[in-house]
Amino acid sequence: MTLILEPDTAVAHAWWWRTGDGPIDPADLALLSKDERDRAARFVHVRTAVGYVAGRAASRRILSELLDVPPAEIGLGRRPCPGCGDPLHGPPAVLHPDSPLWISISHTDGCGMLAVARVPVGVDVEVVREFPIEELAPATLTESERRVVLGAPGGDARTQAFLRCWTRKEAVLKAVGVGITTDLSAVETRPESSGPAVVAAGVPGTPESWTVTDLAVPGTWAAAISVPAEADGGHLDVRLHEHA
Repeated sequence: MTLILEPDTAVAHAWWWRTGDGPIDPADLALLSKDERDRAARFVHVRTAVGYVAGRAASRRILSELLDVPPAEIGLGRRPCPGCGDPLHGPPAVLHPDSPLWISISHTDGCGMLAVARVPVGVDVEVVREFPIEELAPATLTESERRVVLGAPGGDARTQAFLRCWTRKEAVLKAVGVGITTDLSAVETRPESSGPAVVAAGVPGTPESWTVTDLAVPGTWAAAISVPAEADGGHLDVRLHEHA
């Protein structure tokens, strides 16, 4: 059955899936381009390669249903970087067939995600694990974020607060198209709010503000998604799906 993506620009879809330890599924590998297979072969850790291959294959299968094109015919590449114009490190894009859709892909230990919208979109997923938060805070958090994160009880509560900041920043900057090449300590994500937050990325030539919200993935992971704030009037309608 072909999926239909709503014409409403205020709607974004996100799919998540589980990935294993390996080996790489030959059916997944068969859907990748030669460049993607070469990249997968360069990963040192098998689990990382499995996650990458599974993510590219899952993205093609999902897009196949949206675009009514066989998965093997979905061409994935990149848009030019909005910061420097380099075509090699801009945001991911559907190169074939011609499509109005914007996409974002993320994967972490055990999980991958794809976000799709009719406007620029960014998604990030991270496995919940221990971080040296006090060491990372000065370079990654704003002053108000540090108060929220470091003021949280130690252990899981502090980790979750930090990951809320981190995934929101990544989602916004991936939607912008520059990734974490900007100053993370200048991107305020308002982690005290559980609802959507409006974030300024400060990248010339891109929307001034972005709406970012957390995604209800299983507790093993933390995730967030973002679109331009003017596209949704400050309210982001996200449809979250599990891709088997």
